Amino acid sequence: MSLIWISGALIFSFYRERHAKLDFNKYKWPKISILVPCYNEEDTIEETIKYLSRLSYPEFEIIAVNDGSKDNTGNILVSLADKYSMLRVIDCHENRGKANALHMAAHASTSEYLLCIDSDAILDDKAPYYLIKHFLEKGERVGAVTGNPRIRNRDTLLGKMQLVEYSSIIGSIKRTQRIMGKVMTVSGVIVAFRKKALFDVGLWDRDMITEDIAVSWKLQKRFWDIRYEPQALCWMLVPETLVGIWKQRVRWSQGGQEVVLRHWDIFTDWRQRRLWPIYIEQVLSILWAFAWFLCTLYLILTATSFGEIMIWFTFTSFALVLLSHIQLIISLRNDSRYDNTIKYYLWAAWYPALYWMINTLIVIAATPKAIMSRIKGGYATWSSPDRGKRSNQ
Repeated sequence: MSLIWISGALIFSFYRERHAKLDFNKYKWPKISILVPCYNEEDTIEETIKYLSRLSYPEFEIIAVNDGSKDNTGNILVSLADKYSMLRVIDCHENRGKANALHMAAHASTSEYLLCIDSDAILDDKAPYYLIKHFLEKGERVGAVTGNPRIRNRDTLLGKMQLVEYSSIIGSIKRTQRIMGKVMTVSGVIVAFRKKALFDVGLWDRDMITEDIAVSWKLQKRFWDIRYEPQALCWMLVPETLVGIWKQRVRWSQGGQEVVLRHWDIFTDWRQRRLWPIYIEQVLSILWAFAWFLCTLYLILTATSFGEIMIWFTFTSFALVLLSHIQLIISLRNDSRYDNTIKYYLWAAWYPALYWMINTLIVIAATPKAIMSRIKGGYATWSSPDRGKRSNQ
């Protein structure tokens, strides 16, 4: 898969990222609704709304939903509504999950195009233009356009490793999948939807823990197109503790596995064949994680000396680490045109050595959670996220 991602990222970069600058006077820009679901975001929500209110986009509204926060988020939003005329607030008293909050915001919206961002995110001023351009240029079948999340807090080792990951892993995968024509998921932190497409598929699934992955599959199964726009930047905060990263990634992995369990029926419909490679890759990634863990455990338990273990790790890991670094340097170079990521390459050494193994264990930990969630059903609520420490960068 690494070879495929390297090839796909290079093809996308060569053919689709060598475009001229956007002529902002070329289009008559339609009104957009910016949806901001919130849960326990008293430390970040005021900053997010302040930056949104300053966007140069000609006509927009902001709809913020307080989803039963236990802190002061609701009161802050109400006070901000008096300050910013474009802000409307929906204040819910019970936590029913991000998908449910987006449901209410979508119904309250007054425009055909919905731009969803996280409540800790700072949206780049030009991002709405780059996202909406796809709906205006590429036809009525464009259902969603996902943007390019960038990391704000990059002053810790874990922050730097996640910056490398977002550029080299997530960025490469999205570029490659877009070349293939289907994507595993939009980025929940920044994505624009055609409202007609969302209502066509019944909006977001309230019982799926990752609403962004779930709605991506619903849209594509109904033959709506999803595009990736690397110039649409959004600056976000990421966890800076191992516990925070573990909880976040288990949630992501669980969401991917829930999609696998729900949408296996694509193989019964020939029209869905373009989704098959994405589905198969996801399943093989899960099986590979279990195989790697079991083989490693077996070799450790059967080794006759510590030296034997180290020899095995050294020689069998060499190809993987080498390929990983080739992918990292190419992908960081791709993203360096939007963000100075290439200078973080030296921190990439930690990725295959430590971070990659943690992610493998995360897949294993998420599997029983995904199975139980499909059995139990109900609303997929969210908990207070780990946003790390805010950075001035």
